[in-house]
Amino acid sequence: MVLQAIRYSRGSLQILDQLKLPHEEIYRDIRTAQDAWDAIHSMQVRGAPAIAIVAALSIAACIARCNKNGADSALLGPDMTGADLIYHNLRFLLTSRPTAVNLADAVKKLEKVVRQAQQQAGSTDYSINEAYIQAAEQMLVDDVRDNENIGIHGADWILRRTDTAFPAGKVSVLTHCNTGSLATAGYGTALGIIRSLHSRNYLKRAYYTETRPYNQGSRLTGYELMHDNIPSQMITDSMAAALLGLKRDAENISCIIVGADRVAANGDTANKIGTYALAVLAKWHNVKFIVAAPRTTIDLNTASGDDIIIEERKSLEVTTMRGPAVQRAEDGSLSIGDSVHEIAIAADQYGAWNPAFDVTCHTLIDAIVTEKGVLEKDESGEFYFGKLFAD
Repeated sequence: MVLQAIRYSRGSLQILDQLKLPHEEIYRDIRTAQDAWDAIHSMQVRGAPAIAIVAALSIAACIARCNKNGADSALLGPDMTGADLIYHNLRFLLTSRPTAVNLADAVKKLEKVVRQAQQQAGSTDYSINEAYIQAAEQMLVDDVRDNENIGIHGADWILRRTDTAFPAGKVSVLTHCNTGSLATAGYGTALGIIRSLHSRNYLKRAYYTETRPYNQGSRLTGYELMHDNIPSQMITDSMAAALLGLKRDAENISCIIVGADRVAANGDTANKIGTYALAVLAKWHNVKFIVAAPRTTIDLNTASGDDIIIEERKSLEVTTMRGPAVQRAEDGSLSIGDSVHEIAIAADQYGAWNPAFDVTCHTLIDAIVTEKGVLEKDESGEFYFGKLFAD
């Protein structure tokens, strides 16, 4: 069964609450733009593509109910109708998280759809709403298709550049944070490449980092890999260097694969905190470092990583952890309780720096995998994105 983190049908939107995973599977109704803003800001939904899709569909679901029976218009916010109401809510949702560019790209495209609908002869609130709904729904379809293409292109690139003579023609990879169905409309970007390798029987093992401080790796990536029966093993963030430094050919770690929240025009990439450190380690150990991202994540209006705004979050996320209590039996086995607790792992009054992302210089990146293909640096060591946007 395919993991479905976003459940949508016309007039209805639900998200899998990622704050409850992996211990509870709870779907939340998103009925308003405010519901979507809260879910994105609190990280009940996260991942750059998923943020954009949920924001777009939250408005679509609400105005679909308005078109159907004239009800629920107040749920969208202020006393407005038609295009003005859509514009207002798109701009409001844009404030939910600043670093990921996909949301800004979706807002720009959807605003264009609304403007074009307004310009049609005889346009009405109903026709404008319908144009918006169809465009938002198409984004959901397109994201899944694009992710599958990223998986194919990335797996092909890895296999062309890896010695698969051992063991049994399989490779192992390392990934960071969560870049799968929980971070996208489905299938995933970096995790999509891992899924593609696994489906072709070329994957020996996928290692994934715990990804402190929010533990998206241990909570979410592990959940997805187990769901799909993909051979995997978790490591803490501080174990990555030791893993890459293992002197055993049998492991054959071919590359590190990460996603992206924003790729600047020169290829500098903002991604989950800890990505930069992995890129440095990859360079030292002569391991390929790959960024997997749809074209919507590439921001040609941002010249370099120096211009990317990095979101900083509360220190409480660093000084505390959440999870169910466990009991250890005499034989050493553990039983997990039903209730979730929050515990302190440091004194919060000391404070903690908590940037949600860091920026990896393009010089440390070997390839950027998109739905249109794999981009490598030219002879001068620079990425050129022009051909990706030629159509």
